[in-house]
Amino acid sequence: MQYSAVVPARFLSRPNRFIARVELDNQVLNVHVKNTGRCAELLRPGCTVYLQPGGNPARKTPYDLIAVDKDGLLVNMDSAAPNQAVAEWLAAGGIGPLDELRAEYKLGASRFDFFARRGEEKILMEVKGCTLEENGFARFPDAPTLRGLKHVEELAALAGQGWRCYVMILLQMEGMKQFSPNWSTHPDFGHALRRAVEVGVTLLTYDCRVTPSSLTVNAPIPADLTPPEN
Repeated sequence: MQYSAVVPARFLSRPNRFIARVELDNQVLNVHVKNTGRCAELLRPGCTVYLQPGGNPARKTPYDLIAVDKDGLLVNMDSAAPNQAVAEWLAAGGIGPLDELRAEYKLGASRFDFFARRGEEKILMEVKGCTLEENGFARFPDAPTLRGLKHVEELAALAGQGWRCYVMILLQMEGMKQFSPNWSTHPDFGHALRRAVEVGVTLLTYDCRVTPSSLTVNAPIPADLTPPEN
């Protein structure tokens, strides 16, 4: 996926989860943060961030913050970007040729990121964008995610009903050594993901090629779902 008219700025502070204060062309501006997660390890005073002009000229925040330079590692932190990048990847044959592909698929009381069909095979996929990195190891989530836990548990149940189910963890950065659940932050999610894989849900963990103006699904990254020893 591509952004347009991206410009660098210097991050100053984050008054709340929706707003960041940045310095751009010697002016201090409020910009919209396209990620409501904590991201404290990413947004540090003085770091370089990348901004895209907002689509609404009447909005009080003229730019969206979409990416950050974390000590030389470029991390996309736009929470809408993973689904867009994965949609392009699926359409290009990421899991093989598909006869049908739909986003935001409603099933019962739930909504899943993607539905696809290959012949008689019915496919569901839930995508989780991952921005938390430490020493080349990526972890998800960076905060407890009840919604993510619910979707993983639902996919595990649907896998037993004949659906082909995927959880795709998209690392919004490149060159990670390994992915694992963030056991210290939300162990229930890690256990649910492990159980889901055991009953037939396919886990995909991919990194991305990231530039200030693009995000592209890149290559599979090893995953370790082993819980830590108590």
